[in-house]
Amino acid sequence: MRAACALIHLDAITRNLARVRELAPTQKVMAIVKADGYGHGLERVVRSLAGADAFGVASIDDAERIRALGLGHRIVLLSGFDELRDLATVRELKLDCVLHDATQLQLLAQEPNAAALAPLRIWVKFDSGMTRLGFSLARASETLNTIRALPQAQGEITLMTHFAQSDEEVDTTDLQIARFDSVLSAEALPQSFANSAATLRYPLAHRSWVRPGGILYGLSTVSGKTGAQLGFQPAMSLLSKLIAVKEIPAGAQVGYGGSYVAPHAMRIGIASIGYGDGYPRHVASGTLVLVGSKQAQTIGRVSMDLLTLDLTNCPDAQVGTDVLLWGAELPAELIAERAGTLSYELTCGVTRRVRFLESG
Repeated sequence: MRAACALIHLDAITRNLARVRELAPTQKVMAIVKADGYGHGLERVVRSLAGADAFGVASIDDAERIRALGLGHRIVLLSGFDELRDLATVRELKLDCVLHDATQLQLLAQEPNAAALAPLRIWVKFDSGMTRLGFSLARASETLNTIRALPQAQGEITLMTHFAQSDEEVDTTDLQIARFDSVLSAEALPQSFANSAATLRYPLAHRSWVRPGGILYGLSTVSGKTGAQLGFQPAMSLLSKLIAVKEIPAGAQVGYGGSYVAPHAMRIGIASIGYGDGYPRHVASGTLVLVGSKQAQTIGRVSMDLLTLDLTNCPDAQVGTDVLLWGAELPAELIAERAGTLSYELTCGVTRRVRFLESG
């Protein structure tokens, strides 16, 4: 059995939700659980987030998995439906739908016997500056009139937008809020603006609903800070073990391409993990890992199955010693920075051959 495993700390996820409640005490919380719960496992994540008011998903398949657990929470299909036939499943699963494009309105107009069916819970997305999904604010009144004329839209309607730079030092969040409010402030409808970063940094954006994602898993949404520094607990520890330890002479070339040359005689270890498990292939040599309780560094290229480590500072390390790739003691944000990516990509990228274990 391969040693690579991802230990998911369920109690951390629950505590992170409680922290969100502290930040937005009067708002409803839509827990974003797309991408298999940011790589943590959808089913275990939604059970740990049962205290949320709704779940946000990117696919109908994810909604089906949640309903299979017997959970009756509201589930919001974040990109809405794509085809007319999707509407039957939306109704069967009792999903909330995001509308963001005129083609979706055309599909609703084509739904058979729409007037005889129960209204849908609809979220209308406007583009306030993300320039991705969303109706134009310049035609907001016309869009809302069209939607309100649909028999499917005679139930609850929530307005929403998405921020482009709420996690960056130079951002446009205040401008996006102002754009939205200048057009839609008179609408007496629930609103949802705040992703994880805005939940942390922009109380003005909390509105009726907040939509946290990464912070629920202890992942930072603020450049230069870890999730722990923001008051959240990492929910994943990626672990493996040493499967070989050896002494090499000065000048020895290590790994594919011989990109690392030993500057002196040294002791190295081989950990059973690589990019085939989701550890980033492009991580820079010298990236920290923990071997036992001591710091070590990667050397050479990351292989599909193996990772080579400098054990100079780990004299007691031997075959079978635990290796922590990221977790509470070694934030994923630090590894992501060395790989030129985001911590979100790391957790989402852990592959199916890694064993998933639970704690808490």
